[in-house]
Amino acid sequence: MDEIPVARRLTPSVRQQQQHSLLTLLILLASLMMAGTVVFLRSTQDMTPLLDPLTELMPPPEADGRLLGHFSYPIAQEADLVEVIPGRRLHGDAAAAFLAMQRAAAEEGVQLRLLSAFRDQETQHNLFFPVMVERSQRPEERAKVSAPPGYSEHHTGYALDLGDARQPELDLDSAFDQSAAFTWLQQHASRYHFRLSFPAGNRQGVAYEPWHWRWEGSSHALELFEQARRFNVAT
Repeated sequence: MDEIPVARRLTPSVRQQQQHSLLTLLILLASLMMAGTVVFLRSTQDMTPLLDPLTELMPPPEADGRLLGHFSYPIAQEADLVEVIPGRRLHGDAAAAFLAMQRAAAEEGVQLRLLSAFRDQETQHNLFFPVMVERSQRPEERAKVSAPPGYSEHHTGYALDLGDARQPELDLDSAFDQSAAFTWLQQHASRYHFRLSFPAGNRQGVAYEPWHWRWEGSSHALELFEQARRFNVAT
């Protein structure tokens, strides 16, 4: 070994170290790439809505597009929605009409209260399926009192649920039609282009909801609700 020059003795060791370092670097880069791929796939999966197996229990829509009595409706554009009260949004046109109607009612001693307004598809899904399971209902039963996701008038931003601030015990109850608020709405709501969506005995087969009103004061709103309006007045 002493007869071999120092440079010749060191050369193989240096090359081995370089090769080892290069291999380590390649392994590290490969690991980072794999980790990035996993994160990307997970993030992509997170962006995909989870399918609820309960949706398989739903029958197909009817020829006219109704599902269990409800017509389908598009989700309102975020840019069109305005907050009326904290946590309650409506399409800007419907919001202006509601506030004007609320002021007019207040001048006559009636306090209209906004209970529910715009709902996205996820919110409607959570109102439909979990409650259906909790109450051991069939989809047909649940649909009489709540629209399936994708089929709620609330998706449009033009529909709202109203209560009487003086009689909160009647909120979302058929007995709401005994309140001063409902009496006032029957007499004046049409002046502000609000229509009762589900009157007693409606042809859609939805339970009577005296608290649920929709706004039809623009060409866009009229177009969205035209099919439901014609269906319910047909003989």
